[in-house]
Amino acid sequence: MKNYFVTGIGTDVGKTIVAAILTEALKADYWKPVQAGDLHLTDTMKVAAMISNSKSFFHPERFQLTQPMSPHAAAAMDNIKINASDFVLPTTNNRLIVEGAGGIMVPINEKEMVIDIIKKLSLEVILVVKNYLGSINHSILSIETLRSHKIPVKGIIFNGERNEASERFVLNYASTSFIGFIPQLPDLTPNTIAKIAQQFHHL
Repeated sequence: MKNYFVTGIGTDVGKTIVAAILTEALKADYWKPVQAGDLHLTDTMKVAAMISNSKSFFHPERFQLTQPMSPHAAAAMDNIKINASDFVLPTTNNRLIVEGAGGIMVPINEKEMVIDIIKKLSLEVILVVKNYLGSINHSILSIETLRSHKIPVKGIIFNGERNEASERFVLNYASTSFIGFIPQLPDLTPNTIAKIAQQFHHL
């Protein structure tokens, strides 16, 4: 029964939407270890609003930070110290989708980054890629960094507008599996999410 850590090649590439789709597809639990800012509408709240199955449980964040900043800076402003050793997977008999904050090299303190949380949790990674100028570079750097840290990569989900030439290059160069493609969605209703989720039941 595999659990996955959903991370992206950067900020605003669609991690939360992808995490919601995977949560719905697998009827998994969801956990966001660190929420920075937007405490009135957290990513956990957003995902819960997109889910229609009755099995998924939404575990509370380990840290809720008040400022929409990099976790290390937001934690400092809140007089909180975050360490990778603080993170333990929630107890559940269900599968689990874990959503990271930003990309893998986002700092959580002066020495550790999100990638250190992934290593601590011993999870396989699903990488979310959005096509934009520079996305090839960010994608390959992310994959090679994960592998250099001996973190298994399940594969890539492309999100947003298609660029087949870029997608093909990333997949071929990095020898990475293609998991699926999520188009730009007109709305984020539970019905829409459930329809898209059908292509990910195999994970």
